[in-house]
Amino acid sequence: MNSGVNAKKFEPSLTYSSYLKIDELLQLQKPRSTGPEHDEMLFIIVHQTYELWFKCVLHELSRVQQLLELGDTHASLPVLGRVRTIFKVLVSQVDILETMTPLQFNSFRDRLEAASGFQSVQFRELEAVLGRRDHSMIDHLEPNSEPQLRVQSAMNRPALFDSVLVYLVKRNHKMPIEIMQRNFSESYSANELVQESLADAYRNDPEAAMLLERLIDIDEGLQEWRYRHVKMVERTIGMKQGTGGSSGAAYLTSTLFKPIFPDLWAVRSRF
Repeated sequence: MNSGVNAKKFEPSLTYSSYLKIDELLQLQKPRSTGPEHDEMLFIIVHQTYELWFKCVLHELSRVQQLLELGDTHASLPVLGRVRTIFKVLVSQVDILETMTPLQFNSFRDRLEAASGFQSVQFRELEAVLGRRDHSMIDHLEPNSEPQLRVQSAMNRPALFDSVLVYLVKRNHKMPIEIMQRNFSESYSANELVQESLADAYRNDPEAAMLLERLIDIDEGLQEWRYRHVKMVERTIGMKQGTGGSSGAAYLTSTLFKPIFPDLWAVRSRF
């Protein structure tokens, strides 16, 4: 062997499998059932997929808040449209879960022990990004843990609608100073003066009006997903207590018809 020649280190080409980490991904489904509970695999895959979509939505909303605060309408619109389309996919996944009968779900339900969808850190973070300010959302998380700090951080910073208000101010739509300088860690309440500015944007600013309608699409999409989620839970476990001690369908029902952007719904009565 010629010692003067450096042997090239072999580096395998990037493949579909290696790029997407398919081998690792397919090892993440670990049913706890040891008997004939065939449907646990479906349950795991659907919920893991939800978490991937939540990650994507958080990624998109972070980007769109930056774009809105820069006043970039044209770059913001497709991102908001993408979020709405993802919500449609979330709704369609309920159809898949509903192929599982109550008997099939109950065949492995006890394996879930205290695990519950209410513990989804990403969904709590998503709610905070969309404006929810409820510190009970982090009560079940370990104090000062990374998950708790993530949700807390999202509740302390401007929500999506706050970025929309910055966008509108950049387009010369007046907003109340107390709203623009409010404490972002506190809940936002619908505001008459904000609604006046929104009405003006709808009447006189076609680009802004188009963007506001994308926000209504997202709000409607989330409400649709909540409704389908409630009916799926009722269909599967009735009004029984949920896993992890949650109240199940009763709690989910209480979240229905609570818009993310109340001003955008209220302003419709002004036209």
